[in-house]
Amino acid sequence: MPKNPATPERINAERRLLPLAAAIALALLGALAVTSAQETQQDNQKQQRPRRVGGTATPAQTPPPPSSELPAGGEEVDEGDVVRVETQLVSVPAVVTDKTGRPLSNLRAENFVLYEDGRPQQISNFATTEAPFEIALLLDTSGSTRADIGLIRRAARSFLDGLRPGDRVAIVAFNSPDGGPRGLPTVELLAGLTEDRDVLQEALENIGASNGTPYYDALRLVAAEVFRESPRDEVRGRRAVVALTDGVDSASEGDFAEARSRIQMTNVACYFIQVNTEEFVEDRLLRDCQEFGTLRLSRAQLERYRRIFVPRAEAGTFSDFCQMGPFERMHISRSLYDLARREMNDLARASGGKTFVAASLRDARAAFAQVAAEIGTQYSLGYYSTNKAHDGRFRAIRVEVRGAGTGAQVRAREGYYAPKS
Repeated sequence: MPKNPATPERINAERRLLPLAAAIALALLGALAVTSAQETQQDNQKQQRPRRVGGTATPAQTPPPPSSELPAGGEEVDEGDVVRVETQLVSVPAVVTDKTGRPLSNLRAENFVLYEDGRPQQISNFATTEAPFEIALLLDTSGSTRADIGLIRRAARSFLDGLRPGDRVAIVAFNSPDGGPRGLPTVELLAGLTEDRDVLQEALENIGASNGTPYYDALRLVAAEVFRESPRDEVRGRRAVVALTDGVDSASEGDFAEARSRIQMTNVACYFIQVNTEEFVEDRLLRDCQEFGTLRLSRAQLERYRRIFVPRAEAGTFSDFCQMGPFERMHISRSLYDLARREMNDLARASGGKTFVAASLRDARAAFAQVAAEIGTQYSLGYYSTNKAHDGRFRAIRVEVRGAGTGAQVRAREGYYAPKS
């Protein structure tokens, strides 16, 4: 049916109504937009909450974020996801001495300035020299006689006596159990971290002699077992390995690079009491293989020497110790001892620890006393890096001390490897 024709009066009326209809439509759309935004905001608040990765952090551990940035460790994610916050604290042990080398033990957090790759960092965790310590005590008993074991035991006891209430210790040693695989020495955790001195004394009674030195494997065990759990807040950054050893590995499955990497990831300071056994070992290496009391360089030692010092030589050249001449044996032994000393010094320096030299086991007791005194003067600094990249790269740390008097010096951890995603 045809529509009614439009008259001039009708057209004018419709034109007058158009602005009013448009205004009503715009008002309705605005009201709907406001209501939708409010409902969306309420839904987001109910359904999306920030998740924290890496454990719960206390205000003392997490620095206040800059107003224009995400929270420390935060990163932007895709639309519809939530912001994740990571709390990886970098611990830095530090010892401060005056110009005479005497430790300074009354400093506060404001006396320290910390840099990572040259950039200043905010110190968010600080432990004084009075905070408790956790220590992995590693005792090398390879080649030891019954008299040697007695000396090691007494030296270790004196070390435990020098610690303070609240300090916890684990004891790790080597052993050659009867029926072991091919007679190879093993690493034993005789006591986990504990402050029970009776348990620790009993563990010392159970140490025995070993026919080899799985020193690198012992460091790996310390990282994997002793310091497997994250530290309690009161000991955060105050953990250490204290090793009585000559450092010459003869039986480990892994190498130094792997052991070094694993122990550094635990953020522990490494202290070494370097026992000089070189003359004793060299004298027995030079004897005929058929003589009683002869010592032999293991296949692992010969292969390590070849790989590091003469990598182009064929492996078969260093496969038979008894076919080597006395001067060749002596040269290899001295090279391995020099290598061991460099490795211990390197790991101690990089971790913020220190090495002490004991001419013999009889001097070990005095060296242990020095280590106990050193540990008792160590501060712990902690910070959350401003560099959020998970690139696995090494980051250099530098610590400066201020207001501690002229000539004050600080010894601290040299750096760490960033996590890699």
